[in-house]
This record gives sequence, C-alpha cells and structure tokens, in this order.
Amino acid sequence: MSSSTAVRTARRRTVRVAAAALVAAAGLTLTACAGSDAADARSAGRTNTASAASESTASGWSGLQSTGAKADVLGKQSGGAHAAKAASPVRTQRLADGISKAEIYRLGDQHYRAKIVARGSVLATLETKGHDDGLDANDMFVTLTLDGQVHSWMGGGHQGPGPFKLAGGWTAKVTKAGELRYRAQIIGHDGVAATLETNQHDAGLDANGIYIVLSSGGVISAHA
Repeated sequence: MSSSTAVRTARRRTVRVAAAALVAAAGLTLTACAGSDAADARSAGRTNTASAASESTASGWSGLQSTGAKADVLGKQSGGAHAAKAASPVRTQRLADGISKAEIYRLGDQHYRAKIVARGSVLATLETKGHDDGLDANDMFVTLTLDGQVHSWMGGGHQGPGPFKLAGGWTAKVTKAGELRYRAQIIGHDGVAATLETNQHDAGLDANGIYIVLSSGGVISAHA
C-alpha cells in the first residue's frame, strides 16, 4: 500500500471514529435532556398533585366546616345542652297514693316529661308534646299538662263503653275503637269540646281545670 493510500485510509477511520463519537455524544445529550425533562415533568406533576391535593383538602375541610362537621358539632353541643338540661328534674312531686312521686323534666316549650318513681324504680313515664298526657296507675290517675303541671287522684273511674257524668259538668261518651283502643268525646253545654283516644297508651286532658284520664282499658276518671 502506498503512503498516500495509507494516509487516506487513516483519515477515513478518523472521520468514522469522530462521527461515532459525535453520535454517542448526541445520544448522551438527548438522554440527559429526556431524563431532565422527565424529572422536570415528574417534579411538575408532584407540584401540581401536591397543589391539587392541598386545594382539595382545603376545599373539603372548608366544606366540612361549613356544613357537616359544623352541623355535627352543633348537634352534639345542642344534644349535650339538651341532655344536661333534662338530666335533673325541675321539681319532684308526691302523688296521691302517698308512695310514688313524679319527677318532672322540662324538655322545651310545652314539652315536659314526668317519671313516676316508687322505691327507686321508674314505673311509668308521661310526656307532653303538643298535647296533655295521662295515666291510670292501678286506680291512681295522673295527668301531665302542657305547662308541666302534675295532678293525681285515687279512684272515681267508670268502665266504658258508655256515657258518664264527670266532674265540672262534663259528660264523657266512651266507645271502643279496637283492641286496647278507646275513644272518649268530652261533651259540654255547647257540644263536643275535646276527644281523648287511646292506642295502647293511656291519654289525659286538662279540660278547663278538670283533669280527665282515659285508660287503654276503657276506664275514664275525672277530678277537679
């Protein structure tokens, strides 16, 4: 091989090596750029995700604070206050049998509860919620009125059905409406003034200062 040929061959090899080196360098540069872009994308993604999560959390917490959580807290506070108010009776009153007593609790406007207690045990509960309540406790009759007043008396019951004269000039027309269900029309000079009805639960009424109880067994009694 002549010296000129050898020189040309060496030059071609040098060019090829240089080209290969350039290609490799370009590849490394592209890879590095791609890795940097991916890292930037991942970083941006994490930033966006964190931002979105932060916004979501802030928005969700705000929503809970203004609706559910706040309402729940208020409900618990209200319930706690209500429970505390109802925890102790406003007064205790001895009943007509001389043994039992009524513990009267105020639950709200025209909303009272009376627990009938004897020897430490609660025997029955009366509650007003839009209407008076009453109880026949073994021939002791008890009424609880909308203003939280308790009245009790012994005896004087009439077994329905039938019309019966009551205290205060009232007449009660008692009819049977079903099992443990009786109805009593309370009739005055101007006709029917009120109606008592039992549905497996005794009923009571304050009729202008005359206290009336109708039991689920159809017994009616009144007391001034």
